[in-house]
Amino acid sequence: MIATFLVALVAIEHVYILILEMFLWTTPKGMKTFGTTKEEAENSKVLAANQGLYNGFLAAGLAWGLLHPDAEFAWQIQVFFVACVMVAAIYGGLTANKRIMLVQGLPALLAMVALMVL
Repeated sequence: MIATFLVALVAIEHVYILILEMFLWTTPKGMKTFGTTKEEAENSKVLAANQGLYNGFLAAGLAWGLLHPDAEFAWQIQVFFVACVMVAAIYGGLTANKRIMLVQGLPALLAMVALMVL
């Protein structure tokens, strides 16, 4: 039950990131979240929307894992997509902003630990 909650939390977080990157990138909320100026946001909005779409795929994969009727296969799906989030968080933390490791990586790590204790 804890694993399910944590995987769902990671999925919801990635839906939120999709919304920020695809639809709110050039708004005050988006620019504040990602620390960009209006000019930077305008110049990178297509790239950000692409990133948002990838975050949506991660969320969809996590949701698939949560909803799949075969418990063993559902667990495998969840482990795979949580691992993908962890890799993305590490890469993002090393290349873009160290905060990503905490904001995205920590929930994914906690979800992975919970999945492994099953």
